Amino acid sequence: MEAISSKHLITTLLIILSSSFTAQGTNKVNERPYQEASTVFIRTSCSSTTYPRLCYSSLVKHADLIQTNHVVLTGTALNVTLASAKSTSAMISALAKRQGLKPREVAAMKDCVEELSDSVDELRRSIDEMNHLRPSNFEMTMSDVQTWVSAALTDESTCSDGFQETETGGSNLKRSVRGLVVQVAQLTSNALALINQLANSHG
Repeated sequence: MEAISSKHLITTLLIILSSSFTAQGTNKVNERPYQEASTVFIRTSCSSTTYPRLCYSSLVKHADLIQTNHVVLTGTALNVTLASAKSTSAMISALAKRQGLKPREVAAMKDCVEELSDSVDELRRSIDEMNHLRPSNFEMTMSDVQTWVSAALTDESTCSDGFQETETGGSNLKRSVRGLVVQVAQLTSNALALINQLANSHG
């Protein structure tokens, strides 16, 4: 009897294992078109932004979250931009404390940190607004989001312009810092384009 029971148990386990592998295989087959739909959606949405390559590369890693949802796409773009603005601000703040910088360079960096700090605050507010988005308050909320993100973009551009002025015969440090700020501004510009897309889609 024990031999029969053991044989029966092994057979049952084999059936369970084979069915689970089959299920996994089926999931993989089903996942592919689903993921392709997400990436196509992101690429298509990014195609109308000012910097489509940067838009796509910054968002495609979040494809599983975004799927084909315009609101989630826009919210993700804002969160990616906020993270970039925060890290860039911290980096410039640390660089401003380096030895050997000219007073004008230090002043430009400090001004830039202030501008980016305002930008971070404005991006946070826009994300908070997006979290309260409802069909009943759609137009008013989107208008507020557009205002906050436009203000953030203005602050970042002001910061970038400050570095341009100090760049004559400038150092690699200034060029790289300005490059970081420009990227934040480009991400913000892309986020604003996606916000405008979303606002217009309910027009």
